Amino acid sequence: MTTFLLIAMWLVVAVVVAATLIPFSKVSHGMVRGADFPRQQVLGIAVVLIVVAVWFTPPGWRWVVGLMIPCVLAQAFYIGRYLPVWHKQSLRPRKHEPVADDRSVSFLAANVKKSNRDYAKLINVARRVQPDILMTLEVDQDWIDALDALTDIYRHRHAYPLDTGYGMAIYSRIPFDEAEFREKIVDGVPSLRAKVPLANGLAFRLYVVHPEPPIPQQDTEGRDAELSSTAIEARDDPLPAIVSGDLNDVAWSITTRRFQEVSGLLDPRVGRGFYNTFSATMPWMRWPLDHLFHDAQFRLLDMRREAHIGSDHFPMYFKLLLTPLEAAEARPEEATEEELDEVEDMIDREKKNDREAIGSDWEDED
Repeated sequence: MTTFLLIAMWLVVAVVVAATLIPFSKVSHGMVRGADFPRQQVLGIAVVLIVVAVWFTPPGWRWVVGLMIPCVLAQAFYIGRYLPVWHKQSLRPRKHEPVADDRSVSFLAANVKKSNRDYAKLINVARRVQPDILMTLEVDQDWIDALDALTDIYRHRHAYPLDTGYGMAIYSRIPFDEAEFREKIVDGVPSLRAKVPLANGLAFRLYVVHPEPPIPQQDTEGRDAELSSTAIEARDDPLPAIVSGDLNDVAWSITTRRFQEVSGLLDPRVGRGFYNTFSATMPWMRWPLDHLFHDAQFRLLDMRREAHIGSDHFPMYFKLLLTPLEAAEARPEEATEEELDEVEDMIDREKKNDREAIGSDWEDED
């Protein structure tokens, strides 16, 4: 191995070690929390480095192996629960729970990317899949106008178009009760809260969220407070809750795990797969950003990633059955009192923070 390749190898080793250690910090900053994202990629690079070191035995190869093995184990610890060998959180319907159509509800979650103008791709997917509830993010008025083509399927629409990349529009076959958009934490970052009635007096609460993305030069407290505030609402809601949307966070991060610990909601991907939805345009850099979390009264009927719609996100399809009883194979750990206090302090701080939403002008450059 040449000197140049040896230096390059050690530089990659240093990057892998740093990318493994940095996320252990609980600091809410983009430089730290951004390192949560590429755990699959970092694990893969660490494995390749072990193979290269053992195969070519360059000077110091034992150090490479000795450093990379803990990195592999650390990354696997975080992402391993999304492999099919892990205990699942969401259950399939049990034998005594009939799958009734009037207690089943399907969702299609789609971040359309505001500058994407290939409206027909999403319209075609929606017509093929025909979910009960279509949740679209990053929509502006042009997207709203284009999606009027689906009014023959969806009689009910709740729209909040914005030119900043934070617009929302939710289309439904089911009439919503108490539907409202709120800018809870950061001005210009809306979320939807609605009551969705089903058969026999059953109903659930739907929260659709799209918090800010993490960026290296700024803290992530806007995103983290948005998710934590929604988690508290879902936990305290008398109705079984579903929270869905582009969380701008990966499933295995400290922030999302804290969201589950506070809310008590289940992640149907645990024990089933990653279902990476971003980036749709860069296969080597994909991670799960588009989520659905649900109360333990729901059973999972179906879950799949849908076809590319011209966006940088793939849509996700979910179908759930609402039952009268809670059940789960495994549940998130409960948040401690100290963690709850930290969360509430962060929410209070961010509500007082007067600033523009991160990325409000990003789509203007396309």
